[in-house]
Amino acid sequence: MVMIPYRITSLSENDFYLCPVLIKTNLIMKTTRMKIFGKAGIIALLIIVFSAGFVSFNEDRDFKLLKNLDIYYSLFRELNVFYVDDIEPEKLIEISIDNMLQSLDPYTVYIPESEINDFNFATTGKYGGIGSLIRKNGDFAIISEIYKDSPSDRAGLKAGDIIQEIDGKSIMGLPLDKVSERLKGHPNTEVKIIVSRFGLDEPLTMILTRKKIHINSVPYWGMLNKNTGYIRLSNFTQDCSKEVKKALTHLEKTETMNSLILDLRGNSGGLLIEAVNITNFFVEKGQEIVSTKGKIKQFYKTYTATNTPVDLHIPLVVIVNRESASASEIVAGALQDIDRAVIIGTRTYGKGLVQTTRPLSYNSRLKLTTAKYYIPSGRCIQALDYTHRNDDGSVGYIPDSLISEFKTKNGRVVYDGGGISPDIEISLDKPSQLTIELFVNFMVFDFATRYSLTHDSILPPNEFVLTDEIYRDFIMFVKEQNFNYKTHTEQALRTLKETAKKEKYYKLSEDEFTALEEKLSHDLEQDMNIFNVEIRSLLKESIVNRYFYRAGRIQTSLDYDKQIKRACELFEDKNIYTAILNPSDQ
Repeated sequence: MVMIPYRITSLSENDFYLCPVLIKTNLIMKTTRMKIFGKAGIIALLIIVFSAGFVSFNEDRDFKLLKNLDIYYSLFRELNVFYVDDIEPEKLIEISIDNMLQSLDPYTVYIPESEINDFNFATTGKYGGIGSLIRKNGDFAIISEIYKDSPSDRAGLKAGDIIQEIDGKSIMGLPLDKVSERLKGHPNTEVKIIVSRFGLDEPLTMILTRKKIHINSVPYWGMLNKNTGYIRLSNFTQDCSKEVKKALTHLEKTETMNSLILDLRGNSGGLLIEAVNITNFFVEKGQEIVSTKGKIKQFYKTYTATNTPVDLHIPLVVIVNRESASASEIVAGALQDIDRAVIIGTRTYGKGLVQTTRPLSYNSRLKLTTAKYYIPSGRCIQALDYTHRNDDGSVGYIPDSLISEFKTKNGRVVYDGGGISPDIEISLDKPSQLTIELFVNFMVFDFATRYSLTHDSILPPNEFVLTDEIYRDFIMFVKEQNFNYKTHTEQALRTLKETAKKEKYYKLSEDEFTALEEKLSHDLEQDMNIFNVEIRSLLKESIVNRYFYRAGRIQTSLDYDKQIKRACELFEDKNIYTAILNPSDQ
């Protein structure tokens, strides 16, 4: 393989000893012509040079590649010279790169220099800013969550505050990502913001000093009851295994703890090595955890437990759902294959691909899929087949005919090709349409804002009770906002009614339609009482979040969690737990 230097400022004929492919196709002459076209020509030249630098010397493949690169350059040249309006070379190139990569898989992406900070945050969980989440609120942005002990928290910002100005400039109509950019910045730099707050006639002016913000990968851990410990892991960013180990070590000091739940729900993954480190806490040193296989030898690697485990024997449950992916699936899948943990929840996402980042010129990067990973039983749990797309370009699941059977350490049957199937499958109940509408229309959020501004404190999450009085106040609040919604049944009836009118059947059944409308019409207060359990839980979480941050919200949500309840019940019967992991002993 011939490599070309990443940065090339000028080229002469002598420079091409680095790339014989270019010499034999006489592309040197083309580079001379490209000088006419300025920046566009340089970009096209770089594409040709960089691409050719990674080509093997298979004659047929070389010819096809260089032929199409030549066509691409010719096309770009014609656009630059003859298109009726001025073109933006960088924008066109970026669009063409993005579309090219979309034909591969969604994980192979080009990261321009302008997006490097966001990429670094995704892998490290760290950024420079004020430590809050924002969402759109009409023409402005609103603080939706405050991180504990962040500059936002210390300055007295509150969830529900509407941002009006940043550093003397109005943010009216500004897209949310641009608002975020203005709030972020280098640590120890100042940012001045003006916010309006419910209940105050005048806006508040605050000057905050940005800090290096670290979002904890373990937002909550603690004891669920006298015997069961709990750790929530939200992502696999750099050093997240240290956070898990810290939580686990503290829980191990609880004399009565004799079982543990590791919650990976909603965890879309991250760094592979962190998944290996976390699995290592529960398995023998030397145990294979995951292996990777790619097109080149560099990506053939086996990862084993290299450290002394923290606890080899504590009964362990891992909870997963459809949003558990990638590194989450490595942990859950490896612990399942080794028969070290019982998996509870729903089938995971099914991402069995590994990405690597490669540096490109001008501080940009390419994140590309370089390998597939295989957990200890030998299975790859990739669910979507990006290699064989349908005629319309869509991607299908790996067919059942190609799914293979594998065995865990104790001989249990498991399968590849579709994520991790839980040992005990439990789906959470879907919320009612009313609950969804109350949430997406910010009724719950806005009530929690008003509640927190009129109550200085509440009891701790495990003691706070959402009383009937609070819930009645919420119902009144929703009514005052003129909140209205349509159930799916009402929407379906409306569609049927419109169709009947178009087909001229409505007059024949008008009385029946009227009677059905009356019978199916909803009463807001009645519906809020029918679905009060799920609405109360959501409302309680939102209120607790204002006082005890993300950790408090998670702790509160566990009170209503069927999957958590099932895990605790499993620990109470050690015979069933053992029978799941080692059925041959029964």
